[in-house]
Amino acid sequence: MLTSLSVDKVLRKAQSLMKAGELAEAEELYKQVLSKFPKNKKAIQGYQKLKAGIASKGSSSSEPSQEQVNELVGLYTHGQFEEVLSKLKPLVSLFNKAVSLHNLQGASNAALERYDAAIESYEQAIKINPNYADAHLNKGSALQEKGEFDLAIKSFYETLSINPKAEIAYFNIGNALHKKGELGAAVDSYQKALMINSDYTEAYFNKGNVLREQGKFTQAVEAYEQTLKIKTNHAEAYNNMGLALYECLEFETAIGSYKQALKIKPDYAEAYNNMGISLNLQGDESAAVESYNQAIKIKPDYAEAHHNLGFAFLTAGRLKEGLDEHEWRWRTAGGLSQKRHFSQAMWDGIENLKCKRILLWSEQGPGDVVMWSSCLSLVASQAEICILECQEKLVPLFVRSFPNVEVKVENKSLDTRRDDFDVHLPMGSLFRHFIPEISKEIKPDAFLIPDPARVNFWKERLNSLGKGPYVGISWKSPFMTPARQPNYTQISDWAPVLTLPNVTFINLQCSDFRDDLASILDEFGTTVHHFDDLNHYDDLDDVAALSAALDIAVSVSTAVSTITAGVGTPTKMLHWRQSPWNNILLTPPGPFVDVFERNTWEPWDNVFHSVAIDIAKFQVA
Repeated sequence: MLTSLSVDKVLRKAQSLMKAGELAEAEELYKQVLSKFPKNKKAIQGYQKLKAGIASKGSSSSEPSQEQVNELVGLYTHGQFEEVLSKLKPLVSLFNKAVSLHNLQGASNAALERYDAAIESYEQAIKINPNYADAHLNKGSALQEKGEFDLAIKSFYETLSINPKAEIAYFNIGNALHKKGELGAAVDSYQKALMINSDYTEAYFNKGNVLREQGKFTQAVEAYEQTLKIKTNHAEAYNNMGLALYECLEFETAIGSYKQALKIKPDYAEAYNNMGISLNLQGDESAAVESYNQAIKIKPDYAEAHHNLGFAFLTAGRLKEGLDEHEWRWRTAGGLSQKRHFSQAMWDGIENLKCKRILLWSEQGPGDVVMWSSCLSLVASQAEICILECQEKLVPLFVRSFPNVEVKVENKSLDTRRDDFDVHLPMGSLFRHFIPEISKEIKPDAFLIPDPARVNFWKERLNSLGKGPYVGISWKSPFMTPARQPNYTQISDWAPVLTLPNVTFINLQCSDFRDDLASILDEFGTTVHHFDDLNHYDDLDDVAALSAALDIAVSVSTAVSTITAGVGTPTKMLHWRQSPWNNILLTPPGPFVDVFERNTWEPWDNVFHSVAIDIAKFQVA
C-alpha cells in the first residue's frame, strides 16, 4: 500500500527511469501513484512531462538523449535486435520526429528479416527528412533483400542525389544489377564506387566475380589482385582468383592461389574442392583425392566434393567407389534442377524386378543417354516391363534398337501422379548396378540398329563422292567454354590426318562448322564433305545410318562419337587424359572403340600422328 513516504520514493524512481530512457517502466510507476492519489501534483507533472517528451526537468527536445541513443546502438551492435525494438517503441512514440530512431528501428527489423516493417520505418524517416541519405540507402538494401531490384536501385540513386560521394550506393547498385543479370552495368557501377574510394576492397572483389561470370578471366584476376593488395588476408579473393586462373587453364598457378586461401582459412572446404579439380587436371590424381577428402572432412555433406571425388575414383579405375560417389550429383546445384520426383521408389539394384515395371529416364543430353543405353538390354531382361523416356530425337533409333523396351518421349508434366511403373532409375545410375558386366575386358557388341534402307542410301551417297576409306570427323562441341576447351581440338591439330592421301572425309559436326570446313580446304587443300540435307543435330536416326555407312570415325567427346561407336563403326576417340569425362561412365562403349589420349601439358601432335597411322593401316588392309 502506497504511503506519502513511499509515494515520494516511487516518484523519484520514475524520474530516474525517465532520465535513463526506461519510459515504459516510468509510465507504469506514475500510473500506480495516480491511481491512488489522482491529485498528486508531482505525479501529474511527471506524467505530463513524460507524455510531452520532456526527458529531464527544465530541458525540452525532439531528440532522445545521447545516453539513450548510445545504449540502443550498443544493443544493436551486439545483435540484440528484439531488445532494441522493445526499447524503441516508447521512444519513437515520444520522439516521433527523430529520424535516427526510425532508421534504427528499420535496421533492427531488417536484421530480423522483417523487411516490410523495415521499409515502413525508413519511409517514415524519409517523410520527416527527405534528405536523410542513410534512410534512402537502407531502404534500398531492404528492397534488394526482397528481390525488388528496380525499386532498390531507385533508392540507391536517391541516396546519390543527396550524397554524390556515397560509394556504398554505387556498390549496392552494382550488386542489384548483378542479381538482375546486367553484368556490364554492374561492373560499371563497381568502377564508379572505386573512383570515389580506390581502397574499396569488396567493390574490387565483387567486380572480379562479375568479370569472371562474363568470361573475362584475365580482368577478373586483376580485380582479385587489387582486392588482395588492400586486404592481404582475403581468403575468398584467393579462392575466386584460383577459379579464374583455372578458367585460363593456368592450373599450377590456380593451385597456388587455393593454397594461399587455405593458409588464411584452414577450414575452407570450397578451396580444397577447387584445388582438387586443378590437381586432377595436372595429373596428380592421388593429391586430388586427398584434397576432395579434406573438403568432405570439413563439410561431410559437401555434394560437389563428393561428386568430384567420384570422377577421380572413376579415372583411377575404382568403379564401385566412383559410381557410389557419383550418386551425390543429385545434391549438387546442377543435379537438383535435373532430378525428377515420383511417388515410387528408385530402384536400388537389389530388388528383384520380376513382375515389376521399371521406368528409366534420361537425366543428361542425348550423347550420355546413348552411352548408358548399352546397358538397357540387361535391365530389360530382368523386368516384366521396361519403359525408357528420352529426348524425342532419340526415339526412332531406340525403338528399333531395343524392341523389348517401351521407348517414349520424355514428359515431366505428370511425374507425381503417374502409376504406370513400380520403380524408376535415372540412366546415369544404370552402370552402378551392372559393374561386373561393364568391367569385362571383352568389348561390348554394337547396340544401336540404324535403318538398313538409310544405311544403303548413305553408302551409295558416299560412293558417289569417290573412293574410300570414308572417314567421319568431329573436332569440337556445340557448347564451348574455356574450361571445356582442353577436351577439344583446333583445325591445325588435324594436319597428320587431314593430309592423308586417298581418304574421303565426311563432316559429322552438328553446328558452327562452315568456317572450319573452309579453313581445312584453305590450309590443307582437303575437302570435308558436308550433307546439307541431313539435320545433324535433330535427325539422330539418320546420323546413325550415315555413321554405319562410314569406314572410320575420328572424334572428340561429343554425342556423335557415342552414335558411331554404338552402331559398331571403328571409332578413334580423342581424349584429354585428365578430363573428368575420360572414364568408363562417359566414354562411348562399342566393339571397335580405340582411345587416343594426351596429357594436359602436351599438344595433340602424338595423338593425331597415331590416328593417322591407324587409318593408313586400314587403307592397306
